[in-house]
Amino acid sequence: MLSKDTFDILPLIGRQAAGKSEIIDYLKRFNNQQSKIPMGASMLNLKPLISHPDPAKSYSEALQRAAALQERDGDDVNPVGRTFLLTHGFPAHRAVVWLHGYTNCPEQFRQLAQLCFDQGANVLVPRFPHHGLKDRMTGETALLTAEELASVAGEAMDIARGLGQQVVVGGLSMGGVVTGWLAQQRDDIDLALLMAPAFGFKAIPVSFTRLVAGLVLSFPNFFTWWDPKKKADISPSYAYPRHASRGLGHFLRLSFATQEMARQHKPAARRLSVLTNVNDMAVNDHMITRVVKLWQAQGASVQTRQFSADLKLDHDFIDPGSSKQRIDLSYPVIMEMLK
Repeated sequence: MLSKDTFDILPLIGRQAAGKSEIIDYLKRFNNQQSKIPMGASMLNLKPLISHPDPAKSYSEALQRAAALQERDGDDVNPVGRTFLLTHGFPAHRAVVWLHGYTNCPEQFRQLAQLCFDQGANVLVPRFPHHGLKDRMTGETALLTAEELASVAGEAMDIARGLGQQVVVGGLSMGGVVTGWLAQQRDDIDLALLMAPAFGFKAIPVSFTRLVAGLVLSFPNFFTWWDPKKKADISPSYAYPRHASRGLGHFLRLSFATQEMARQHKPAARRLSVLTNVNDMAVNDHMITRVVKLWQAQGASVQTRQFSADLKLDHDFIDPGSSKQRIDLSYPVIMEMLK
């Protein structure tokens, strides 16, 4: 029988206020008994997470498929949380796909998408399943799966092939992980830009991240406030104030699926760029470095850039609706990296 320590660790995993030493202590104690429950690659079920490209063959087909994607957004979706497409009415030289973060929605990228559009690109920003709903306290993110993330991202990439001669895919946090997963498999990506990709979390040591992914997928879902003090009173108003452990575990599945493939072969994307932030208190930079080194070991050229500590940027340096936003500093760097 598993001890009480097994279950005590679960709230600590999602609690940003928990001390790192406290979490490590619980993880070590749990690690001594991990053989008593199914863990590892088989439990994370990495094999099905393979891309199945079906690119649009024309601009008109891309528009039809984009419209079908938008039609999935029902009445329960916030008007600003819907999939959106910015198009010039013809195939552009470049198509850009932006992938939003966990518990956020396409609105996170609206202003950046507009900048790309103003510079001539056609831009698609899809809504991931269970995100962007009117009810900010929804429990829907507990239903999110890695397969859903992979499917929507692959579909967006297929649509983008009909929107432009070149395709750029970028994402933040969870969206950054999904971007990395696509970049590993799709040779029709001209540039993949991973921004603060959540391959792991700062509070969890690299050596325990896989164990944590197994834990949150093995036990009942629980919710954690992003800010335990403010709870629901946080900005932006269209993002969820809490996150589900089960959804978190599923995008970690994509993280490890990407790493497994990176050990086997070179990423398929033609160019790779990774943007991080010294002040990021959410993601684990060591996990990001591990992925970059795996790619480099396979012969890939990876451009890396990091926002310095003096800029005092938050983990989400994309969303204008964030109370800590400095897009006047972050957007010029991002636009430069897209060149």
